[in-house]
Amino acid sequence: MTLLSDFFQDLELRNISRTQIYISYVGEFCQLLQDRSKTPEQADKTDLRAYLQLLKNRNLKQSSLSRAFSCLSQFYAYLVDEDLIASNPIPPFRKRYLRSYKNDSSTEPRQLISVEQAAMLVNAILSARDRAIVMLLLKTGMRRGELVALDLADIDLPDMSLMLKPTAKRSNRQLFFDNETARVLKAWLDVRDNWRRADAALFPSTKSNRANPMQIDWIVERYAQMVGLHDPTSKSLQRRFTPHCCRHWLVTHLLRAGMSRDHVKWIRGDAMKESIDIYYHIDPKDVRQAYLAYIPQLGV
Repeated sequence: MTLLSDFFQDLELRNISRTQIYISYVGEFCQLLQDRSKTPEQADKTDLRAYLQLLKNRNLKQSSLSRAFSCLSQFYAYLVDEDLIASNPIPPFRKRYLRSYKNDSSTEPRQLISVEQAAMLVNAILSARDRAIVMLLLKTGMRRGELVALDLADIDLPDMSLMLKPTAKRSNRQLFFDNETARVLKAWLDVRDNWRRADAALFPSTKSNRANPMQIDWIVERYAQMVGLHDPTSKSLQRRFTPHCCRHWLVTHLLRAGMSRDHVKWIRGDAMKESIDIYYHIDPKDVRQAYLAYIPQLGV
């Protein structure tokens, strides 16, 4: 379908790295519409409800349902930008049928590992690439999509900093790392050129020029399972360790160490939401100094 091809090409132009996920969900929804003798421009609430039911019949988690409709929302935002439809139907549908589960106080918290457990995890990894991946996730708190979008040119090893690609979820793109992370990164960069598919991406995979988010999941969960931090058969978040747990680990341990909440929010890339915040400018130099003072050391 030309419309889908144009959309996927648009994703690549915008440096959106999770193309395979979009192909999966958006392609599946378009197939559902085709079976109903409809085009994407003709989709209505009944079609969206039918797709939601199709996903629920697979017993997908709430996070997976939300991800699917986030992909659809991007697709319909593209159709709006191309003047093919008047408005994006996904946001009101999500508000009605996919209310944020994070607001539910009964939701089980993610697993929080100790500094000692994080050190055990990293030191169990022999692959230079995989160790650099897990180390960056732990020490910067970036999301897996942000990690796979990193190019070699985005890393400033002497400055111990990196620049993320722009995304709608992040207000701040600059992140810092410490000396032991720099050493792990250098060890990876020393052997990176030996990878057959090494190109612009910081982290290639064995099958493509750039690792994808699902591969990052597999890498993190594989090593976490090796050291007893991840049970793939469990549905409990307390017994599973995913890339997002690294973000949870960093934020929690920085706050426990005494880092200011504003500096932690800056690292997370959170938007300042109060009106007075427009007059409050955080100096990256102050964040770097605080980060280096409070970041947990893993003895790598």
